[in-house]
Amino acid sequence: MRAIKLTNAREAIQKVVRTGDSIMVGGFGLIGSPLTLIDELTRHSATDLTIISNNVGEAGRGLGLLLQQGKIKKAIGSYFTSNREVAQWYNQGKLEIQLLPQGTFSEAIRAGGAGIGGFYTKTAVGTELAKGKETKVIDGETYLFEKALKADVALIRAKKADTKGNLVYYKTARNFNPIMATAANYVIAEVDQIVEEGELSPEEIVTPHLYIDALVTSRLILTKEGVKEA
Repeated sequence: MRAIKLTNAREAIQKVVRTGDSIMVGGFGLIGSPLTLIDELTRHSATDLTIISNNVGEAGRGLGLLLQQGKIKKAIGSYFTSNREVAQWYNQGKLEIQLLPQGTFSEAIRAGGAGIGGFYTKTAVGTELAKGKETKVIDGETYLFEKALKADVALIRAKKADTKGNLVYYKTARNFNPIMATAANYVIAEVDQIVEEGELSPEEIVTPHLYIDALVTSRLILTKEGVKEA
């Protein structure tokens, strides 16, 4: 059983993130992104990072700041057009990209968390995304093999946690966060509020505490006006 550590974002990032690490980061656009943890990552010396996230934030916001610092070696995701600077870095040979259809991306993370090495899918068969990948005919249909995705560290965002580390999410801000919590060696959860054990209803808990290694409270939040101090 993991021992949950209540800590601050700086200590959590400094403790576990190393140069060359693969890092899963929750969020869709900036919704559900662990903005406080990302901010601390921009202050950390680690470089050559592989970022596994739906997108690389926006220009100058979220993971977009990390990109501007040149700390991302490779980005694995499905929606990079939310940050046009990703294409610029790629065209300049400064960034590797692995583009996955969003359903494939989600399933690859789920498979990684479930201990499955990979899976066959019809999505992307016959396209540029299938180049170099194994195919197999099953019942007369061609399928493409996709490897599971796992990471050294996952940075996720939830609405509320109890002191044991159980998490609940807020509507669509849930997005990729729960599955990423299952697919990394070390998981840091950023939350708006931490309550005492027993205050959360078992029916509302989405991520059980067994997946969480550290909890931090949010310092940065997303508003209609942009990213602000909580």
